[in-house]
Amino acid sequence: MQELTFKIIARIKSDFPEKFGIPRQSGIVQNLRSTIRFEPEFRNADALRGLEGFSHLWIMWIFSENIRSTWSPTVRPPRLGGNKRLGVFATRSSFRPNPVALSCVKIEQINLDGPEGPEIVVSGADLMDGTPIVDIKPYLPYTDAHPEATGGFAEAVRQIKVHVKPSEQLNKLPSEKRGALIEVLEQDPRPAYQNDPERVYGFNFAEFEVKFKVVGDELEIVSIA
Repeated sequence: MQELTFKIIARIKSDFPEKFGIPRQSGIVQNLRSTIRFEPEFRNADALRGLEGFSHLWIMWIFSENIRSTWSPTVRPPRLGGNKRLGVFATRSSFRPNPVALSCVKIEQINLDGPEGPEIVVSGADLMDGTPIVDIKPYLPYTDAHPEATGGFAEAVRQIKVHVKPSEQLNKLPSEKRGALIEVLEQDPRPAYQNDPERVYGFNFAEFEVKFKVVGDELEIVSIA
């Protein structure tokens, strides 16, 4: 069997040091800010020449926490409750024959200078901190956008959200991080098969530990520390 080797061209700097809490798709939490930091071999401003004319990027990256030597033709998407099997190629599951992912993000800023430059600040990324990136490509709206496209089973679950109750705990976060956290929580980070109203869930975000619980369709922030 033929194999290919990819070079890691960059890594993402994001507010998620672990998988739990990361948005399920790119673009749904628009207030999230992340930075694409290139590996030393690729820190060349010429490689980004002309990128300033584009608003969005495709990021090709590796599910570095889910690399396996075997694969399964079916997976159980957590958003469907974890008890329904679908074909792996009909899902965006991270458990794939090749652990490759694709995300569309918005370019917020291109920094060509600095000790680790060039860097690209993006919004809407769904990557864990340190995730290896193997390529970036500009998003082309005339060919990449298909408003008439259908979304299969994903359409039925994409509107699932919870209401985040107001909380003074949010004041512990830097002001520029609060909107992003609220958007993350509104997506209900819990797996669909976990619905215990007494259970307290937690994840790390922007160097803070966030704990919450969900009763019905209301999410309460228990603590931010």
